Amino acid sequence: MSKKQYVAHPGDGCAWITGASSGIGRALALDLARAGWTVAVTARSEQALKELACQASTLSGSIKAFPADISNTDLMAGCCAEIRKEFGTIALLVANAGVYLPQDGLSADTEAFRRSFDINLMGTVNTVLPVIQSMRQTGRGQIAVVSSVAGYRGLPTSSAYGATKAALINFAESLKFDLDRVGIRIQVINPGFVDTPATRSNPFPMPHLMTVEESVQQIRKGLNHRSKFEIAFPGAFVRQLKLLRILPYRLYFSLVAKATGWNKKQAG
Repeated sequence: MSKKQYVAHPGDGCAWITGASSGIGRALALDLARAGWTVAVTARSEQALKELACQASTLSGSIKAFPADISNTDLMAGCCAEIRKEFGTIALLVANAGVYLPQDGLSADTEAFRRSFDINLMGTVNTVLPVIQSMRQTGRGQIAVVSSVAGYRGLPTSSAYGATKAALINFAESLKFDLDRVGIRIQVINPGFVDTPATRSNPFPMPHLMTVEESVQQIRKGLNHRSKFEIAFPGAFVRQLKLLRILPYRLYFSLVAKATGWNKKQAG
């Protein structure tokens, strides 16, 4: 088996999930623990992480909390070192932490953009780079960067969020050229609409809305696939968006404005 097709298993080391206090990150941590993984979880809320660890106490694997602010470069390097000291090897990283701060371009908030980039983009960079150095020492590893289909092209309210997700897709694509050479596998996860408290505030229809549990099933399937780079779901929605991505702008803007109701939205 080629190192480029490496799939991490519980016996290879621990899994590390950021953004694990709620949503996909929390559900994925529990799912991995059920499968026998030792899972390190990171978020800012220490209490939420401790509650998650307690919930996993009866599972075949385990969860241990490593609270940290992912936007702090030094803290995340220290967190990576602490996890390695505790468990020896990080075999799987799911860089999931992120925020969704919808923006109206006519009344946008500079700080919302700054926070989005600090957490979604730089927080992922702060997580992934020290893990790469750790995995180089063992000669293998699996990294999954959670982006979004919102990174494919611009969407209403997504000028901050979508920009960070587009950057993360490019980040993972670019890293792959180098990581392939040293036996580290990198993937990008692009979910569609997932039913979370953040998405429930969206002022437009959300086609193909998925539950968190359905999303975790798709992620696990993609992580275990030996040749898949992009883990994108749901399939029908992804195909529609990828078709829109190749349309000329005059058609793209018209179709998306009509589909989202933005062609009828009044300026505030």
